[in-house]
Amino acid sequence: MDVNLAGRTAVITGGSKGIGLAVARRFAACGADVAIIARGPQALDAAVKVIAQSGGARVATAQADVAITADLRRAYDEVMARFGKIDIVVNNAGTSRTGAFEEITDEVWREDFDQKLFAAIRLTRLVWPQMKERRWGRVINTLNIGAKAPRPRSAPTSITRAAGLALTKVLAGEGAPYNILVNALLVGFIEADQHMRAAEKAGIALEDYVNARTKDIPLGRIGRAEEFANIACFLVSDAASYITGTAINVDGGRSPVV
Repeated sequence: MDVNLAGRTAVITGGSKGIGLAVARRFAACGADVAIIARGPQALDAAVKVIAQSGGARVATAQADVAITADLRRAYDEVMARFGKIDIVVNNAGTSRTGAFEEITDEVWREDFDQKLFAAIRLTRLVWPQMKERRWGRVINTLNIGAKAPRPRSAPTSITRAAGLALTKVLAGEGAPYNILVNALLVGFIEADQHMRAAEKAGIALEDYVNARTKDIPLGRIGRAEEFANIACFLVSDAASYITGTAINVDGGRSPVV
């Protein structure tokens, strides 16, 4: 299926690496202007070069910590100054934090909610009025399969992501009369830098870490960021014009919940 996003402008948080970068590349290849938001200037610079190779679309960056309200507002203003409008938002920022409930401090809880849930709330709220005015908008919230089926020792991430699931449904209902479609994509085990860090922390080789994690995945392998990007690209296109308020597992069948 050919997807044409020409004339659309997309903003992706956490867009300099992994899933966010793959989504940005896919959108650009389909003709969208793309703005990526991330904290690291070097990673942003490297990402721009990669995205630019995907097509002739314009690419912008905004260095910001989405967990900080003022930073996020500044990033929004920079994107608006560059492109004049935002049609598509992908709330993708956030890394997995997990631990035993009684060991998680208030500070960690606050950091996780600010980085994941409140960042999504604030950016979507900034963009919402213009989407309503043009009667066209797309919002994708990147969550994980723990949002539907949380496991022991999966807090705070599973809790934050479950709240993101509720946010998705609320926004879908409010956006529907204005042709603003809001959906969530739930990550399973997909290639990302955080898995390299997890393997190092555990003191094992990355290959052994991956093999251990893929044993309970029916497809028997780790997912590719490009596979996530493909479904994201479909959801923001006109081809998915009757899909809103849903949460799709991108997990190789790993989740016990549909």
